[in-house]
Amino acid sequence: MSDTQTSAGAAGDAGGAGGAGGERGLRRSLGFRDLVVYGLLFIAPMAPVGIFGTLDAKSHGAVALVYVVATVAMAFTAFSYAQMVRVVPQAGSVFAYARVGLGKGAGFVAGWMAMLDYLLIPAVAYLFSGIAMNSLVPEVSRWVWTALAVVVTTLLNLWGVRAAARVGFLVLAMEIVVLLVFVVSAIVVLARDGAQRGWLSPLSGDGTQGAFALSAVIGAVSIAVLSYLGFDAIASFAEEVTGGSEKVARAVLFCLALAGVLFVAQTYLVALLEPTTSARLAADPGLQGSAFYDAVDVSVGTWLHDLVALSKAIGAAFAALAGQAAAGRLVFAMARGRRLPKVLSKTDAGVPRAALLCAAVITLVAAVWAARRDDGLDRLVSVVNIGALTAFTLLHASVVGWFAVRRRGGPVVWWRHVLIPVVGAAITVAVIFEASGTAQVVGAIWLAVGLVVLVAQRGRGGEDAG
Repeated sequence: MSDTQTSAGAAGDAGGAGGAGGERGLRRSLGFRDLVVYGLLFIAPMAPVGIFGTLDAKSHGAVALVYVVATVAMAFTAFSYAQMVRVVPQAGSVFAYARVGLGKGAGFVAGWMAMLDYLLIPAVAYLFSGIAMNSLVPEVSRWVWTALAVVVTTLLNLWGVRAAARVGFLVLAMEIVVLLVFVVSAIVVLARDGAQRGWLSPLSGDGTQGAFALSAVIGAVSIAVLSYLGFDAIASFAEEVTGGSEKVARAVLFCLALAGVLFVAQTYLVALLEPTTSARLAADPGLQGSAFYDAVDVSVGTWLHDLVALSKAIGAAFAALAGQAAAGRLVFAMARGRRLPKVLSKTDAGVPRAALLCAAVITLVAAVWAARRDDGLDRLVSVVNIGALTAFTLLHASVVGWFAVRRRGGPVVWWRHVLIPVVGAAITVAVIFEASGTAQVVGAIWLAVGLVVLVAQRGRGGEDAG
C-alpha cells in the first residue's frame, strides 16, 4: 500500500476531513512560518521565567541541564506526532491518531483528555496576563483584564486562522526581541562583572546542596517538561496547511528544537546572574516565583525587569490565543466524528466559529473564576497538565498500534515504530506519577466522566459508537 493510500484510508477512519469548500471544511491558508508562530506562541519563548526559581532549587542549581534533558525527553513525543500527522493529517490531532491506531473508543478518550489541557492552559495564560496588567494598572481588577484578554484574542481567532497568525507573528517577534535584549544585556554584565556562580554550575549544580545529584535533575525535569506543552498544538492545524502534512511534521520538530535552544540559553545565563543560591531558594519557596525577575533586576536593572514583565503580559494573552485556536479545532474534530454535538462541527468561511466560541466560553469561565480567587492560579496550575500527558501516552500507543500491530504503514522499523514511542510513553507516565495529588484526582474524575459519556454513546448505538 502506498503512503497516499495509507493516509487516505486513515483519514477515512478518523472521520473524514471534509472538503475545503464543504459545509465542514477548513480553509487551507497556513505556511510553515505560521505553524511555527502558533507553536512558539503557545509555548512562549520565555516560558522558564515563571518556574526558574523552582527548577533551580529542585535541581541544586543545574537548571540549564534540566532543560537539556527535558528537550530530549519531549523529543520522543514530538517524533511520535511527526509520525502520525503524516498518516492522519486531521484537525483532531491526537483524537484522530488514537482513533486509527487504537480504535474509536481510545480516540475519544485521547481527545477528551487533551480537551482538558487545551481548555485550561489558555485559562492559565489569560490569568497570567490579567495579573501582569493589574500590577501595571492596579485600579482595574485583574478579572477585568483577564476577561478583556479573552475577548480580544477570541475576536482575532473568529476573524480567521491566517489573520490571527499575522498578529501572533508580531507579538512573537516582540517576545524574541525582548529575549535577545536580555541575552545581550546578560552577556555584557557577565563580561564586565563576572558570574555570581561558577561558569559550569548551570550544567553541574552550584554545590550549595551537596554534590551533583542526577535524581534531583530528573525530579526537576518532571516540572520542566510542562514548559513545552503547546508545541503539539501545531498538529491541530493539519487541515489548514498548504503543502501537505510533511510541513506540519517538520514544524513540530523544529518548534521543539528551537524552544529547547531558547530555554537552555536563557536559563544558563540567568543562573550565572542569580545571586541567591539554590539552597536558599529551596529553603525559602517564597523567593522562587520571582527569582528570574530578581536576578535581572539586581544584575542588569529595573528597566529590563519591567520590559520582561510587560512582554510576559502580552505574550501570555497570545499564548492563550494559540491554545484557544487549538482547542477549537479539537472540539470541531470531535464533533465531526460525532463525539460532541453536531453543531460544533459547522464552519463559516472555513473557520470553526461555533467550536471556537464553545472553547472560549469555557476558558472565560475558568479564567475569570480563578482571577476572582486568591488561590485561583494555584488551583488551575495544579491540574493543567494532566490531560496533555495522558493524551501523549495514548499518542505513543497509537504509533505502536498503527505501524507495529495493525501494520498499516508498510514494513515495521522497530526503532522508529516501537522503541521511540515506548520510551516516550514511559517518560509521560513517569511525569504523570510525579504530578500533584490534586492533578491526579482531577484527571481521574475527568477521565471517569469521559468514560461515562463513551458508554452512553455506545448505548445509543450509531456509526461512531464503537
